[in-house]
Amino acid sequence: MSRKSQFRSRRAGVLVAAAAAGTLSAVSPAGAVVGPEAADNTYTSTARLTIGDNLRACTGALVDRSWVLTAASCFSDDPAQPQALAAGKPKWKTTVTLGAKSAEVAELVPRADRDLVMARLATPVDGIAPLAVATAAPTAGQSLRVAGFGRTKDEWVPNKLHTGAFTVDTVSATGVATTGTGGAAICKGDTGAPAIREVNGKAELVAVASRSWQGGCLGTPATETRTGAFSSRVDDLAGWVNQVRVSRPASRLFAIGGDSQIWANEGAYTTNVWGTFEAVPNSGGVRQVSAVTMGDKVRLFGIGSDQRIRTTTRDASGAWSPFEVVPGNSGIRQVTAVAMGDKVRLFAIGGDERIYGADGDYAAGTWSAFSPLPSSAIKQVTATVVGNTVRLFAIGGDGRIWTSTGDYTAGTWSTFEAIPSSGIQHIAATTIGNTVRVFAVGADSQIWTTDSTGNGPWTTFEKVPDVLGVKQVAATTIGDTIRLFAIGTDAKIWTADKKADGSWTTFYEVASSAIQGIAATTG
Repeated sequence: MSRKSQFRSRRAGVLVAAAAAGTLSAVSPAGAVVGPEAADNTYTSTARLTIGDNLRACTGALVDRSWVLTAASCFSDDPAQPQALAAGKPKWKTTVTLGAKSAEVAELVPRADRDLVMARLATPVDGIAPLAVATAAPTAGQSLRVAGFGRTKDEWVPNKLHTGAFTVDTVSATGVATTGTGGAAICKGDTGAPAIREVNGKAELVAVASRSWQGGCLGTPATETRTGAFSSRVDDLAGWVNQVRVSRPASRLFAIGGDSQIWANEGAYTTNVWGTFEAVPNSGGVRQVSAVTMGDKVRLFGIGSDQRIRTTTRDASGAWSPFEVVPGNSGIRQVTAVAMGDKVRLFAIGGDERIYGADGDYAAGTWSAFSPLPSSAIKQVTATVVGNTVRLFAIGGDGRIWTSTGDYTAGTWSTFEAIPSSGIQHIAATTIGNTVRVFAVGADSQIWTTDSTGNGPWTTFEKVPDVLGVKQVAATTIGDTIRLFAIGTDAKIWTADKKADGSWTTFYEVASSAIQGIAATTG
């Protein structure tokens, strides 16, 4: 039997049947697998996908707070040709819904060897545990449970997720054939549905639904009784899934709003798509913020109205820890943070306008005491990391930028030296390789930039093009691209990228208003 004729419907759930006519048409999304309704708060990582203006409906699985795994045929011009799907932004607006949360799809990363695609969410979904990807192959006779939002035997568009039990028949290099048990069948709207195996009480994703006979589904002729289905294996793709996740880190932006709360947002480097700002819990009364990424965690440091530094950590699930006071600080005017391995190194301006440093060892759970660096009349401080050194930059009382290098191998700091500059209002620094780049807001409210490679001389300041009226800057790096953020005199956030060839993209607004301060990191 040829693959083309193997099943009645080549792609289950890509098109939705109209109830009135009983014919295939592109209307509202379908519901679920023929099987019982899923109990509340179960299979919460199962996502409903609405593609286009109700053009198509599919199902998927959240495998990371920013990624859903589903079928490539959901997005292909011709669902019978999923291998033709191009990577990048989807052709049709796609909304992913998980419980009460929803997000648009910003990017597609398809597989060429099977009906499978990773869909990146514009807004990460927090508070829902991603489904783990299996690492052991399914075997004949195993039982899998498929959860989907496709139609059922008696509902065109059910409101709830349904599940069904399927027995593994055969396993190929890229797919698995199954048969529904107890009347279970994969229906239209279930394309991309996760086939789940339970191991020691834990669910894991084995495969993703691709096509089926649809026996017993509403709209299928009564003469069709077969409940067989074919799904794309993912148990051999855990490495690929992880590679896609980590190869497309987002720039993480934290902004202090007019309400003095910290608001978080994320944007990919591959597209100019941003999510929606969400408040960091219990972050009211913050005057200034700094952020670092450490593995799958983000750590924030903010100065509260009591002029003390507090910190919170967001874990891989998106949950934030309670704010805690960093020990031994008071009267702080401004803080910056950098990450080095398991340590965070803080540099803070005290009430006496001197710079103080302290180290947080997250492996040991300890903080060192704050100790002063030789400095005075400091207005702002920022830092970046090169190898095992910290490059520290400060605006002095004379309006110039001063720099010192902390060598954490030797345990020494160099003497502060001035970078030729004047009238500097605000600074940010970042690193590519062993080149450090500094961005400075001048007295003209424009952004100027200079760089130094390997502790060499600083280049002549150059103006960043097409940006005026800037109050603050922040910068972060991914690969050979620098993403620069600026708060304008309109109190909005603007951003542009400096590419490897030295060119700049056009500044565009990250939807915002009444912004008082910003911090950026990558992860």
